[in-house]
Amino acid sequence: MVTNKLITLLPDLATFIVVVNEGSFTAAAKKLGVTPSALSKLITRLENALSVKLFERTTRSLLITESGKKIYQQSVIMVEAAQQAVDISSSEHTVPSGSLTVAAPKAFLTIVLQPLITPFLTKYPKIQLKLRASDGDIDMIAQGIDVVFRLTDKPTEGLVMKEIGKVNLSLCASPTYLEERGIPHLPQELANHDCLFLGETTTDHIWEFVKGTESHVIAVSGRYAVNHSQMRLNGVKDGFGIGIFPDFVIKEALANNEVISVLSDWQIKGNYHGVIAMQYAQNKYIPSRLKVFTEFVKENLMKSKVNDERT
Repeated sequence: MVTNKLITLLPDLATFIVVVNEGSFTAAAKKLGVTPSALSKLITRLENALSVKLFERTTRSLLITESGKKIYQQSVIMVEAAQQAVDISSSEHTVPSGSLTVAAPKAFLTIVLQPLITPFLTKYPKIQLKLRASDGDIDMIAQGIDVVFRLTDKPTEGLVMKEIGKVNLSLCASPTYLEERGIPHLPQELANHDCLFLGETTTDHIWEFVKGTESHVIAVSGRYAVNHSQMRLNGVKDGFGIGIFPDFVIKEALANNEVISVLSDWQIKGNYHGVIAMQYAQNKYIPSRLKVFTEFVKENLMKSKVNDERT
């Protein structure tokens, strides 16, 4: 039942969404054409009406609370439902439009998604696409993300998940390096080699190998560590050692014989290993821009996979 209180809250909830998406009162106020102080008062009024704290405010940051995240999720559903009503009444509702924010790991975004962007934007000229390269944990609500791509064996629970492929970790080295240092045939032999790893954490130089019932955990070392896939691959090509990569990163280099696969009969476990998961929030009302994007990506990546299998 629609009550007077609910009718009063609806505009404030819609404004609350803008504040969350923009990340600050100043940015949200600029987008809405109001003053930051007026916007702050509106949020305070909404907090009082809901009897809940939506943000933790400091002089330098604006952080959404756990209660705020839950209210944001429901508010988004509300606005999307309203958008559906507008679409139905519009003669242009069949044309996908609006803004879509997509996050993905840097290497996946650059190598896999980038070739699809121009064809997608050309096909859907009324969609505004925002891409964010992120290798860390992503809070979809706080960061205003519509779709996130994860390379993982543990997709995030509570989100819609479409598997659009699989990704494995692979080792490779340059022909020159292997000629000089020898080819390792067992994971334990990596201890005698220079290895390139991410250098992001204190444990990403520890590699886990599995083959059947046999497993080994090896602490590798080397002169060069970098958390940029292309720079790390260039280091491998230049002979600095054996590198670890998602398989799509080294596909072209392998085909061109610039690098050689190492320990390919072993499965390597770690970050960026498992399925390619395309995830978005559960919602009864799926915006057409989100629907066409996910369908476009899945169709083109599956088509690419079929072509790869034929070659």
